[in-house]
Amino acid sequence: MNFVPTYALYGETQSPHRQDWLHWETIQARSRLHDYRIAPHRHEQFFQVLYLTGGKAEMLLDGDQHVLLPDSVAVVPAGVVHGYAFSADVRGLVLTLMERDLDGLGLARPGAIVIRGQCGEIAVALGRLTAEADRPGIGHDMAMRAHLTLLLVALTRARPDGAGSVETGRAAQFVTQFRDLVEQRFRQTRRVADYAGAVGVSQTHLNRLCRQVLGRSALAVIEDRVALEARRQLLFSTLPVKQIGAELGYEDPGYFSRFVSRKLGMAPAALRSQMRGR
Repeated sequence: MNFVPTYALYGETQSPHRQDWLHWETIQARSRLHDYRIAPHRHEQFFQVLYLTGGKAEMLLDGDQHVLLPDSVAVVPAGVVHGYAFSADVRGLVLTLMERDLDGLGLARPGAIVIRGQCGEIAVALGRLTAEADRPGIGHDMAMRAHLTLLLVALTRARPDGAGSVETGRAAQFVTQFRDLVEQRFRQTRRVADYAGAVGVSQTHLNRLCRQVLGRSALAVIEDRVALEARRQLLFSTLPVKQIGAELGYEDPGYFSRFVSRKLGMAPAALRSQMRGR
């Protein structure tokens, strides 16, 4: 699975630009640029919902093949490998948002799933969400959270005992649990064994799952999260470099400096100066 590319949006490399809640586009708009074939790939941080209203799609979702006809929805969490072969008359939309924006809404994030038929409530939720995104008004952030919650409710209601609903990807579920734990504990521990024990698998198996789903080791996932936080603190806080390192579990400033240099390309002080344009 190491060869499966990771994209921001399909055909684009990872982008440093901030997303304002979400991105949406018609299936036609992007698929026709690629001759209606989207090769298997994955997204590092994005959660996607594809709603097909016309035409046909053959979909690979986390190793399983699916046929999507009108009034079908596919849910693709971060890290799940997926690809498509669309008919030229395909219609519908693809919604993309940062998976982290689903946290704290009171509902579990859906796993990889295909829903066939009875998608009316999902369609209404998508329509209202994209309308608010396109025409933000007073209380925009609050409205976006409300519409995202209603979309999660619609997806959740469509799943239990729904005809044609197919849950896939046990490996992806374990990796999602692991990444959630990393988000909670990366300041306290970088030991893969600690996370493996919490998830309920061996360290070797957790590494195997991460390589299968994400294309990198469990330690790389942990270190990437620590490096992201280091970068954020260096850019946005006024804390001394030594204190940032200590709060991320590096009591030795030299060790922290070497870690930042390895992961982000330069020493912390130099990186901070560059990011702030000094």
